Amino acid sequence: MGTEINRDFASLLDDLFVVSEPAEIAPAPTIPFDYLAVAEELHSGRIRVAGETAAAGYREAGEELADEFVSLLDMVRAKAVADAVEAATGPAEPEAPEPPSIDPEAIAAELGLGEAKPADLAKLRRIFALANHPDRVAPHLRQRAMVRMQLANMMIDDAKRRAAKKKS
Repeated sequence: MGTEINRDFASLLDDLFVVSEPAEIAPAPTIPFDYLAVAEELHSGRIRVAGETAAAGYREAGEELADEFVSLLDMVRAKAVADAVEAATGPAEPEAPEPPSIDPEAIAAELGLGEAKPADLAKLRRIFALANHPDRVAPHLRQRAMVRMQLANMMIDDAKRRAAKKKS
């Protein structure tokens, strides 16, 4: 690096890159003019840009960005509307699963009464009650659970009576 006192920043950077880079890499290109001096001239007020010239430059740049801006604005508006709807109605709940059937044939199939042994009937009742007792289900399903439990108990009691008749 030289010992000159009045050097611009760009030439100092160029010298640093040349010194620190290996020989096989080409040095960075030099800047043909001093950007800092141009910026200083613009801020000093000695260079004046007509308002119409500046406005034309903004219009040209704006036309290129207008479509992108509009699409981004639409996305922001859609998100704001979705957030407002969610705030007003609460988060969207997933569809509730279909409630359990109260069809006696479906309950009998669920219990497995066809292949159950008389000794297993009490165990079937407990297992069914663990999954379907009205105290163990959601409040909106309690009435249905009560009907299911009544039907299951009735079918298990009938199966026990039939098994007792076969024994005697």
